[in-house]
Amino acid sequence: MISVIIPTLNDERRLVPTLASLVSGAADGIVIEAVIADGGSQDGTEAVADVAGCRFLVGPVDRGARLAAATGTAKAPWLMFMRPGVVLDEGWIREVHGFLDLVTRRQEIDRRAAAFSLGVDDYGLAAKAHLAQARLKFLFGGGADPHQGLLLSRTHYRALGGHRAGMDSETALTRRLGRSRVITLRSRATPVAQ
Repeated sequence: MISVIIPTLNDERRLVPTLASLVSGAADGIVIEAVIADGGSQDGTEAVADVAGCRFLVGPVDRGARLAAATGTAKAPWLMFMRPGVVLDEGWIREVHGFLDLVTRRQEIDRRAAAFSLGVDDYGLAAKAHLAQARLKFLFGGGADPHQGLLLSRTHYRALGGHRAGMDSETALTRRLGRSRVITLRSRATPVAQ
């Protein structure tokens, strides 16, 4: 059902918790593959991907170009983009199933996308300020934070023009989607400190 695509560049340590949080999705059958879109890592990123059974593709340093190239090789009809170092809440599978069922029933596969709620791995005022800033940015049309992940159908992705060259291509894609077409799931995507 879903191909998970993760852009990496020397992300060996950050990739491990992200892939660990996806294992339950693979066991459930909702995640059929994880594609690592690497920009030429010099650390053990490829070894981590290999041990986890991911497809490892080396592409240009430009994140947008890498994501577009990796998406072209994805096998599933649904695409989920995640950043390395982001961990999903335990209930994410149930919510993703619910989202997929809802958009299928309403025939909105090519009009809706989903992002996870942004979590923080910290306490205090700085963490609260970061969450507030991300919410305001989203509300005022700045797009979802790339750490929230993005789930959309392959056909919807193509209709939007996919990722374009540039390091902020993930945010640019969510801006093209528009706030009203992105459903924010209750499950959190939390960047973990490394």
